Amino acid sequence: MPTQELEPGMLVRVHQEVDRREGNWANEIVGTVVEVFPAPTGSWHAHGKDDKLWLNRIRLKKPDGEITTLILDDHTRVEVLGMSRPL
Repeated sequence: MPTQELEPGMLVRVHQEVDRREGNWANEIVGTVVEVFPAPTGSWHAHGKDDKLWLNRIRLKKPDGEITTLILDDHTRVEVLGMSRPL
């Protein structure tokens, strides 16, 4: 799902996969979207806006109340499960 279609209050399941030499590592996180935003990395050699590499991120509130921020990359799938209760 394109990140511009994600809205605060959506309940989502985020599937991420990390390519590793020892075999891929997969993880999934369920939570309510708090916000979706671009943010710069610490990379000084990326030659992007302000000499930083900007990555899209999603901030989620997990069912136990924990807030987590994930980077949305080419190996990330976001599945919308519905709308959650107001944040």
